[in-house]
Amino acid sequence: MGIWQARSRRKRTGGRLRPIRKKRRFEIGRELQHATIGAGTVKTYRVRGGNRKERILTATSVNVFDPATRKSSVAKIITVRENPANPNYVQRNVITKGAILSTEVGLVRVRSRPGQDGVINAVRIAESPAST
Repeated sequence: MGIWQARSRRKRTGGRLRPIRKKRRFEIGRELQHATIGAGTVKTYRVRGGNRKERILTATSVNVFDPATRKSSVAKIITVRENPANPNYVQRNVITKGAILSTEVGLVRVRSRPGQDGVINAVRIAESPAST
């Protein structure tokens, strides 16, 4: 079954909307491919207008910005600590924007979109004594 990003066939109230046209090719969505921890793999795919996007499938490192020292560095990813997108992503080590990762430099929050940017950028966050 295909994924479609067209207008819904239902109103907010639950009533039916009459279709104004048939399906269009540009309304096709893509299957989910999550970024996980593993050997670095990047996939390039074509988007509308002939442009290219890069999707990270697996990654071992993350670009970390430390706001206290205002320096950037590359750190190794240990595990996914939290993921507000889906609690199940923590067990599967799926990385999305907003996920909190445990790295060798401490906890970091992902600020990029690995499925579209082709890179994982994160900001170091202060660790609270209760979470360690």
